[in-house]
Order: sequence, then structure tokens, then C-alpha cells
Amino acid sequence: MSITLDDVQRAASATTGQLVRTPCLHSATLSRLTGCQIYIKFENHQFTAAFKERGALNHLLMLNEAQRQRGVIAMSAGNHAQAVAYHAARLGIQATIVMPRHTPNLKVRNTRALGADVHLVGEGVDDAGAHARQLASEHGMVFVHPYDDPYIIAGQGTMALEILEDAPQLDVLVVPIGGGGLIAGNAIAAAGLKPGIEILGVQTARFPAMKQVLAGETVHCGHASIAEGIAVKQPGELTRRLVAEHVNEILLVDEADIERAILMLLEIEKTVAEGAGAAGLAAVLSEPERFRGRNVGLVLSGGNIDMQALSSVIQRGLVRSGRVVRVRVAIPDVPGALSELTSLLARERANVIHIAHQRTFTDLSLRATEVEATLETLGSEHTREVIEALRGEGYDPVMPANEVHPDERRASGESH
Repeated sequence: MSITLDDVQRAASATTGQLVRTPCLHSATLSRLTGCQIYIKFENHQFTAAFKERGALNHLLMLNEAQRQRGVIAMSAGNHAQAVAYHAARLGIQATIVMPRHTPNLKVRNTRALGADVHLVGEGVDDAGAHARQLASEHGMVFVHPYDDPYIIAGQGTMALEILEDAPQLDVLVVPIGGGGLIAGNAIAAAGLKPGIEILGVQTARFPAMKQVLAGETVHCGHASIAEGIAVKQPGELTRRLVAEHVNEILLVDEADIERAILMLLEIEKTVAEGAGAAGLAAVLSEPERFRGRNVGLVLSGGNIDMQALSSVIQRGLVRSGRVVRVRVAIPDVPGALSELTSLLARERANVIHIAHQRTFTDLSLRATEVEATLETLGSEHTREVIEALRGEGYDPVMPANEVHPDERRASGESH
């Protein structure tokens, strides 16, 4: 089935006034840091904090009265679920949602709060989808697929109409890929409005299903990703054809790149992005030369990240950037030795978050004890200064190898 720019424009007309017209803004700081001009489409400003409302609403508006009376059912890891639940409630349609058992609690709670009947089934969206189709058949409900549906695809494409209206100078549009509905719709719309614009998809290295399928390879995926919104093992049949036709290339990003991007968006743009929403920035960070000097549009597709996951991302990011470090030193096992160590750390403006000492699990002299301190510093340079100050006072500081960059290893005297 062919989907055209006209279909996307009809979807835009149908949904006008029922969705948030989200901002697409230039980021001066990210542009400076990446060497390209970054424009971000903040789809986390939608009511349910994700782009999925566009396609879900468009599909629901296409239902006739008999279909509305039968109710709708969808499978989703979260954002599609909330979108269907929200707009179905607005339109007076009963919604049933099947979600994988390990869907983040935030998304489950939000979906139920929007009035949907939620079933937690299976290990992933494929298992949830099979159960949803079974329920649809048994109860006569209308199945609303999260991505492999022409109305969904056209609805998602309305985002590109807004992006190019706000930033017509874009050279490249970077879009996350799960099942492919978002990038398919955006690629059709963007190419229709601006022929020659480059469309790049982004998947996680753990879930590269669309890239593998298009390359004729057997799909091999991991078990979990911080970007669970695009952790799809089975791309759509319709979307894979559209991606093959309209998308220039699919890039892969690692988990660490995504975590770094989430933290940068939080610190710099003061905005919360879920893993999938940060995938575009992660791609730019991982391949800076590819984007240098270009006008780059990033789709921040959603902001529904579990608070525990976000907390972990922040803490791990502080470690990676050298702002939280662990240092082990040996001190004499005599009164006042610990006080001398902490006084030195205080003089060097290193804030002690946690400190512990032990005498048993060590090969130190019986006259010594091992102290491990978790410190908050101003960054890598400050960490180096603290390490040098410790060495200057006769301590032999050791930092865990997996928590320190090569420069800090050299400063702490560790081998590579």
C-alpha cells in the first residue's frame, strides 16, 4: 500500500486542534558541542509526553460509528498505549491495552489512569501483540497497530510538516526506529516537502531489527535496552517497505551513548527524554564528523522514562564525566588518621558522599586500614587535582579501572 504526502496532509487537517503543536527549537549549546546546527522537535510536550498521539488519534478519527461501539484494542510498551487510551477516552471509545509484563511502572500507571483496561502479558511487544489480536478476534474489538498501519503512519508524518515549517533549512532529519511507523511517515512527508533532504534512522545496537531485515539478515536482538520504546524485534511489513524506499541509512547507537544523550538533554535543554527520544542526539554524539557543519533535525520522540531509570542514568553519567568518583587509599591504623584524610579532601574541595574503611579484606599491613571514599568533584580536571594532592601527601590512591578515563588512570598511577 502506498502512503503519500497527501495522506499526511489529510491527517494533519483531521487532527488540527486536538494535538499539541510542539516546538521545534534551535539548541545553541548542543550545536556548539557537536559542531552542527541542532534543531529539536520536542514531542515530549504532547499531553501523553510522546509522538504516538498523532497516529493514534488519526486512526481513531477514521473509525465509523459501528467500530467505535465495538471498542479498540492495542498492544504497546507504553507510549502507543497512553495515546490510544487518552484519545479513545476523549472520543468516548472503550480502549483495551495489552502491555509486556516488564513495561515501566510509570507507563502502566498512566495508561490505567487514562481509563484503559490494561493486560500485562508476555516478555515483549510481539507476545503482547499476539494476545491483543486474540482478544480482538474473541470480542470483536478494532485492533489499532502501533506502527504497521497506514493511518498510524500518516498521523506520525504530521510531525515532519511542522518541523519543516519551523526549520526549512534542515539538511538531515534523524528519527528513531522501532517498528518503523514514525520514520516512515516522517520520511514520506519530509521528502515530499523537501526533495533531497537526508533521512537517517537510529536503532540501538541491541535491537537493530529493521537494519537487519533490510540487509536480508536474520534478526538477532538483545534482551533489554534503556530505549525500550524502540526495542522492537519484528518491524512492520508496510513500514519496512517504506523505510527501504525513503530512508537513506540506519545508524546504530550503544546504550552508553543513549544514556549520555539523556543526561545532556536534561542538563542543557532542561527537558526529560526517554531512551528512544534521546536516540537521535546519541547518533550525532557517536558520529560527529558525519553531521559536522550541517543543519540537523532531531526528533525527541518522548519523555516517558521511569524515575528509577532516570536516577540511574544521572548517577552513571556523573561517574562517566568524573563528577562522582571512588578512591581507595591506605592509612595508618591509628587515631586521627581518618580525620587527616578527610581534612585533606575538604581542603581540595572534594565533597565526601560516602566513606568506609575496613581491615579484613586486604593484604595491607596489620598497622594499616583501607579507606574507600566516594567523592563529588567539579569534573575530570578537579579529580586529577584531588588525586595529585593525595599523592603529594604520601597517599597511594587507587581508582577502579572501570570508573576512570585514561588520563585519570595515569594521574592515579594505575596501569592500562
